Amino acid sequence: MQLRHLRYFVALARQRHFARAAAECGVSQPTLSAGLVALEQDLGKRLVERDRRFIDLTAQGQAMLPWAEQILGAMGSMAQAVAATAAPLAGRFRLAAIPAALPLVGRFGDALLGRYPGLHLAVHQATSRVIEQDLQALSCDAGLTYLDHEPPANVIAVPLAQERYLFVTHGDAARESGAAMHWAEAAAMPLCLLHQGMQYRRILDAQFAARGLALAPRAVADSYVALLSLVQSGRFATIIPDSYAALLTGLDWAAIQPMEGAETARRLGLVVLDRQPMGPLALAALDVARALAA
Repeated sequence: MQLRHLRYFVALARQRHFARAAAECGVSQPTLSAGLVALEQDLGKRLVERDRRFIDLTAQGQAMLPWAEQILGAMGSMAQAVAATAAPLAGRFRLAAIPAALPLVGRFGDALLGRYPGLHLAVHQATSRVIEQDLQALSCDAGLTYLDHEPPANVIAVPLAQERYLFVTHGDAARESGAAMHWAEAAAMPLCLLHQGMQYRRILDAQFAARGLALAPRAVADSYVALLSLVQSGRFATIIPDSYAALLTGLDWAAIQPMEGAETARRLGLVVLDRQPMGPLALAALDVARALAA
């Protein structure tokens, strides 16, 4: 079994398209297809359902995928550990962040790259559940996510921030400046919110349910950029984490209000997979996060 064939298989599972998987691997499509056939022959199992195009992984392919991801991730960590003994830490650092934690990327990324100039940072947005899966599969080096609500399993966590809610409307529709927004009044507004596949939305739903209220947004999205664009149109209002407030400073259309009454702050922080041996990139992330937390 050859590692490059495993890379072809994992890329195909991720891209679900032969041409895109071949492009990701930097090979021709016939080379990728031949590698997959060789992998299936090595295992004696059919891994991919296909005719002239990709259909899906077989049950055997689905069973193999997390192991293939971990093998490739472990190989990458091993290469990094060997390289780090002879030279400063270098290469790509893969950081996954939930939308609510994206404002933390700047502070963490600046500290990471300042301490390790040989690294370059690759950030992608993901749900908390996907971050947990990616950490287990060794396909990301660290995540920024919630630490208390639906906490990820088998991780080492470093708290970096606490989050509270802010209500945002278009300036023309705002209440008295600085006045708190009542929860019942917010629920009755034409809201745009993240969809319920996002952990932030599930926490928000629980906050309203605890007050005997239910949310029925007029629009849903998977990013705060989309929500704020809808608010800017003048028709909608939204509820965002207070970490986004600094990014709205100076925008004359955005009227920002705190939510009424005390609420329990939610912790956000950095997580890495709790495993031994721990790769040098995960160790670097922990060192930087602990310095920021201190």
